[in-house]
Amino acid sequence: MKILCISDQIDPLIYSSTIKERFADIDLVLSAGDLPLDYLEFIVTTLNKPVLFVFGNHNLKELPFYRPSFEDRLRIRSFQEERDALSSGAVHVGSKVYKEGNLIIMGLGGSLRYNNGPNQFTNGQMNYEIWRLIPRLLFNKLRYGRFLDILLTHAPPLGIHDKEDPCHRGFKAFLWFMRVFKPRYLIHGHIHLYDLQDVRTTTYQQTQVINAYSHYLIDTGANP
Repeated sequence: MKILCISDQIDPLIYSSTIKERFADIDLVLSAGDLPLDYLEFIVTTLNKPVLFVFGNHNLKELPFYRPSFEDRLRIRSFQEERDALSSGAVHVGSKVYKEGNLIIMGLGGSLRYNNGPNQFTNGQMNYEIWRLIPRLLFNKLRYGRFLDILLTHAPPLGIHDKEDPCHRGFKAFLWFMRVFKPRYLIHGHIHLYDLQDVRTTTYQQTQVINAYSHYLIDTGANP
């Protein structure tokens, strides 16, 4: 399966009339956050392939329709109708486990808390997001022989591709997750790459950690 991974930047190679020719062999698109839903809608309608996404810490206008608080549900009238009207055709997998073809994908959006903004989490809160999904992962292990194939996040793991400033520091929770559940890939965004020499891929334990900034292509082979 060939996967187009995207995040953080509207790439002119993708947002183009030649997208069909350039990415004709793509089977799946994974968005690691900080991209407008209009951009995802363009990809869905043009490539006619599944697009799965998580939210980051920017471009959060539609976040309340996908991860509503109690106050959001009270404030948003005709909640379901408005959400359907905003639908880009992409599938939100934040704090969910989702099966696409032969791939099992788990999504964890947001960034480490740095200014109490929306979709920001402490390490403790991210641990809680993971623990909520463990029953589904255990079910996958029993049924499919593995917990998951891909962890799709916005923020990177602590110490892998992250930065020293509070905004761009990674989650420690992702390190123990990789050690325990052994996803084949962790695909993240959040860290912009301005230099071709910047590290984009790193192996941690049995997981290949990939920065999807702008776009990156992976081929999982015939099987996960």
